Amino acid sequence: MTFSIVVPTLGRPSLTRLLESLAACSGPRPERIVLVDDRRGPPQPLAARRAAPGWTDGLITVLRTGGCGPAAARNVGWQSVESTWVAFLDDDVEVSPNWLALLECDLNTAVGIGASQGRLVVPLPEHRKPTDWERATEGLTRARWITADIAYRRTVLDAVGGFDDRFPAAFREDADLALRVIDAGYRIDTGQRVTRHPVRPARWSVSIAQQRGNADDALMRRLHGADWHRRAHARVGRRPAHLVTTAAGVLALLAAALRRRPLALAAGLAWATLTGAFAWSRIRPGPRDRAEVRTMLVTSAAIPPAASWHWLRGLLRHRCAPAWSPDPPPIEAVLVDRDGTLVRDVPYNGLPELVEPLPGVDDALGRLRRAGLQVGVVTNQSGIARGSLTAAQVDAVNDRVEQLLGPFADWQICPHDEDDGCSCRKPQPGMVLAAAQALGVPVGRCALIGDTGADVSAATSAGVGLAALVPTEVTRREEIAVAPAVFGSLAEAVDAILERVPR
Repeated sequence: MTFSIVVPTLGRPSLTRLLESLAACSGPRPERIVLVDDRRGPPQPLAARRAAPGWTDGLITVLRTGGCGPAAARNVGWQSVESTWVAFLDDDVEVSPNWLALLECDLNTAVGIGASQGRLVVPLPEHRKPTDWERATEGLTRARWITADIAYRRTVLDAVGGFDDRFPAAFREDADLALRVIDAGYRIDTGQRVTRHPVRPARWSVSIAQQRGNADDALMRRLHGADWHRRAHARVGRRPAHLVTTAAGVLALLAAALRRRPLALAAGLAWATLTGAFAWSRIRPGPRDRAEVRTMLVTSAAIPPAASWHWLRGLLRHRCAPAWSPDPPPIEAVLVDRDGTLVRDVPYNGLPELVEPLPGVDDALGRLRRAGLQVGVVTNQSGIARGSLTAAQVDAVNDRVEQLLGPFADWQICPHDEDDGCSCRKPQPGMVLAAAQALGVPVGRCALIGDTGADVSAATSAGVGLAALVPTEVTRREEIAVAPAVFGSLAEAVDAILERVPR
């Protein structure tokens, strides 16, 4: 298990405190710490890069986006590393002293899951009641899947395409990714590690600015359906009441302009009542000092129209938004099944003279190799476990395959039977993962070509970039129906792979 840490940042002073807290941690060092500078304008040095000298030497890489937003910044970060896991932290958090040790424990015990969520703690003042802004920040402790502290398997990020950069702010992009990961069949668990999220200073108008998130809610509705709040365990909030309040205010103004005094008075009274009730709901919890009350009165009048405007703007803008479909990762290596894909399938074949390449295979392999792709073989050979073959016979057949079709960069052979319970026999992903590691290529940048559902299942479980099924007479109809990519021949599969090879 390896991991890297990705931190999108705007260069705030809190970044230094985050790095210092990481340096003070007990536990393993990450492979890399990637700071993604998302500030607009000409590049400026990050002062925090010099924080905690010694521990961070050789760990920190700084990348720049020019202000594309946190979703795009995180994509730049995770795509730059090749670790098994990618841990995302925000630049305004501080990790606990044993965070690295607990992260290692969380990830090593994360069998079969796609992501591990940290536990967030927001310190509140002890000498007074919290302000509205402090209470809003404390609400993060009950949020699901937030990227203040969450680790994803890199293969899972490859499989679902990472963050949707149509979410411009740090709002809902985390829930969107998590729902896509869950829909892809992965689980997200909560780990043991704890991260502290101090309340950062904010302007009095921060609650008004936050209403831009209503446009992101409209995008979530378009992408995940009207019940996305239930699936994401997210609150709808006061938006329905804000829409009614705004409608009452607009009606009062229109009625006044048309000199419909009774209607204007009734609508105005409704607006004032709703606005007053909203303001009191924010003032009542405290601290009720003069500055807080004044801020609550002003912003409570401005929030409903701001929320309504951004919601309607989002509905209009995202009314035809398609599902997230980023550019797929490039292909750097190809794994191929042997029997039925490269050579004619002779059950339990131990005789090299019976090896017969299938039509067009030699040409297809030549095209892959000329494109600079590494080509490996992953093959089940249960005949060894059943006593029908010896390992030496399998090696002799494989040598004959290479004589006829050229050398392969790696061979992965599973000698086990179905009842052995191994992790390498397809449809298990063991051989695919081992081949990617042997070739030195992230599994998300590998393609696999096979002729059975077991080949495809092994590929998708491992998280390859392209799982290609080339059916033969033994391929079952139901296997074809569920395969993510089906091709009429090996040559067609190679055509699709070569489209994803960088020029």
